[in-house]
Amino acid sequence: MIFDATDETFDTAVVERSRELPVIVDFWAAWCGPCRALTPVLEAAVRAREGQVELANVDTDANPRVSTAFRIQSIPAVKAFRDGEVVAEFMGAQPAAAVERFLDPLVPSEADALVEAGGEAELREALELDPGRADAAVPLARILAGRGEREAALALLAGVSGSFAAEGLAARLRLEDDQNLHGAFAALDGGEVEQGLDTLIGAIPATQDPVRRDDLRRSVVGVLDELGVEHPVSRESRRKLASALY
Repeated sequence: MIFDATDETFDTAVVERSRELPVIVDFWAAWCGPCRALTPVLEAAVRAREGQVELANVDTDANPRVSTAFRIQSIPAVKAFRDGEVVAEFMGAQPAAAVERFLDPLVPSEADALVEAGGEAELREALELDPGRADAAVPLARILAGRGEREAALALLAGVSGSFAAEGLAARLRLEDDQNLHGAFAALDGGEVEQGLDTLIGAIPATQDPVRRDDLRRSVVGVLDELGVEHPVSRESRRKLASALY
């Protein structure tokens, strides 16, 4: 939908509406040449997304309250609203490619929707659309490994770069034949995260094989990445890992 927003309608039509789907606001004025160049580019990009995002046009001359509230000093100015907040913005006329790059993170792609669905078929399709995507490859690898297809899972993870989660899962799969680590993985799977991490970290100093040592490190880092830095176990486990390595 493309519509005009005013001082009176902005809160409802833009701020509240953005809690349901992203709303792009184009601050413009009739006398502004760059605005006239940008507006059709924005409109075309929004229409191409078929209802996944809306565009509100705000005439800054006719709507001074909204323009002042958002400190509009130069136009065209474009702001993206999501969940009631400004989440992205730019100023000045932009080419179509730049507008597309601006909108892409705001609107879930087909691959995003497939990953969100999370089934094996959907994850495979997501990877066909976006090869090497970690948030599709990792859960799919878990599915494969869970039914005994470890080599297929490892091959899948090998196609992912820059992901601690993928590296950690691949390392775990390579280590799972080690009977001394069965308890660590059972603890992790059972929710005893600190116990599982302590066992993996504790195995590092006694390991002479550099490949196995690195897999232990990667498996720990993968779990810590999944926990996030704010998790109460993370900080202490990172300290323990550093001590074990150095």
